Amino acid sequence: MPFASRGFRAHDLIAWRTRSAGCIDSRAESDSSARFHLPIEYWPVQWEIGMQLKVLAVDDDPEVLDVFRTVVGALGWQVVTLTDSRAAAQRIMQEKFDLIALDLRMPNLDGFELTERVRASNSNRGIPILMFTGFDDIETMRKAFAAGVTFYMPKPLNVHKLRGLFKAARGLMLRERRRYVRLPLRQSVTCHSGGKRFTVRSVDLGQGGILLESSGGLVTGDIGEVEFALPGVSGSLKLMVKVVRTAASEGIALEFIDPEPSERAALLNYVTLKTKE
Repeated sequence: MPFASRGFRAHDLIAWRTRSAGCIDSRAESDSSARFHLPIEYWPVQWEIGMQLKVLAVDDDPEVLDVFRTVVGALGWQVVTLTDSRAAAQRIMQEKFDLIALDLRMPNLDGFELTERVRASNSNRGIPILMFTGFDDIETMRKAFAAGVTFYMPKPLNVHKLRGLFKAARGLMLRERRRYVRLPLRQSVTCHSGGKRFTVRSVDLGQGGILLESSGGLVTGDIGEVEFALPGVSGSLKLMVKVVRTAASEGIALEFIDPEPSERAALLNYVTLKTKE
């Protein structure tokens, strides 16, 4: 949509800040393992440590995208812009982003519909969503948050507020990225499942799972337990796992099942330290 005449108001700034905090808290309260759950699609996705944060911006008004690209790009983010919401819906299914910014009123898929596509996607369902629009009424804002929007910013885009928002969102984006990071890890892993016991070398590790060199006869869907040591962590971790994928050329992917708080903390700390910028 074209630029609206309204500017960014104080209560709107409070709204997106409040929503930002609520997004983290509500997810933690409703599912304590959400941040450590490894979706099956984790394994095709590998985030390079140190690579730029990547943002997708969608608006049928090229002028809005120009402003967005200039401001956000200057902060060091990689900015991908699209004017067609249908193309954006396809891109969301094919590519991992750190944040998606979208307009509310667009031809074909509007902002609410596109938000639903993001939240239903495999790799992008947990990332922050920024909605910018010429509608700054409370009802539209509530509907946006209910649909899954994380931040809400009325047009015209205010350069200062946009910069502040992206600084506030950085922590959310890094947190989400760490869920998909696969860190090289060459350790001996002891596996127990259905009477089988074997030791195999690991390939890499994420917050939610581990990739092993070979299956030891396990198949997709099997439940078992693994035991291994993490560098810098005293003792060994013992975790329940589920086999989510097996492939002769790529080993076996195991998803961690409801780790104990101490184990969650150890995994999170390990990934955080290794990916700290």
